[in-house]
Amino acid sequence: RPCCPLQVIRPEPCGVCGSRIRFGKTAIKCCQCQLLLHTKCREQCPSPCAPRPRHHAWPREGVLADFAPSTTPLVPPLVVQCVTEVETRGLTETGLYRVPGAEQLVREWKRRLLRAGGALPALSSVTDIHVVCGVLKDFLRGLKEPLVTFSLHSAFLSAAGEQGSQGGAWGKKRLLLTVIPGATTDILDDAACDTALQHVVSKLPPANRDTLAFLMLHLLKVSRSPDCKMDVLNLSRVFGPTLVGHSSANPTPLAIMEDTPRQCKVVARLLSLPPDFWRGFVGTEQENLVPT
Repeated sequence: RPCCPLQVIRPEPCGVCGSRIRFGKTAIKCCQCQLLLHTKCREQCPSPCAPRPRHHAWPREGVLADFAPSTTPLVPPLVVQCVTEVETRGLTETGLYRVPGAEQLVREWKRRLLRAGGALPALSSVTDIHVVCGVLKDFLRGLKEPLVTFSLHSAFLSAAGEQGSQGGAWGKKRLLLTVIPGATTDILDDAACDTALQHVVSKLPPANRDTLAFLMLHLLKVSRSPDCKMDVLNLSRVFGPTLVGHSSANPTPLAIMEDTPRQCKVVARLLSLPPDFWRGFVGTEQENLVPT
């Protein structure tokens, strides 16, 4: 691969080993994909490289659809790559997604991945898998709108059996009638909650729906790993605020306090849905999503 030497003005991580290239040091940059690396790491650099897309890098912030590909399933490559790396070498790690990664490394790698656009650097050079988990969580937290959109927030709470913001049991039944025309007004049991929840999921924007499906299948794998010690309850506590969020971008302190247990309950109910339901959105073979 054609490379050119340069002097580093702003410290950046090496694309091969992940260690920071310090100010004033000589580094090498690929003329095709713009990968930056230590001179000593040149022999370990993968070849040939994938040229960087010419359109533009991803925005620093936006809604999920801004980061999604143009073809289905509409799961952002950053999400796919993080999940693939975690499933490759992280399912034996205790406290996956609960144990934090080094904050500085999480920020650096998130910035690199967003700047890279579609040609993502390999995450295999990130020594600590908790950093990769942190990048995924930080990306989802940084969206302008959570995967459960503001407009469907109340519908998800009600479909999950949470009565708080919908006026008690009657509010829950009334919303079910709105979401599923012709539904019975009997108080919801588990099966009816699942039906309502599946219906509300199908109303999400396509990118949100596909990404939620991809993440649910991933989190189910994590929950079933005895080494991770992260059951559905633990994962719901971690991902509730991130995936479900609030009904607006600027919730009141009271809403934040009241929403926390509801968010966890929604994620727990989502994880209780049949895996085949989620596979219907992203396909049976998730390997099709792995970037090449």
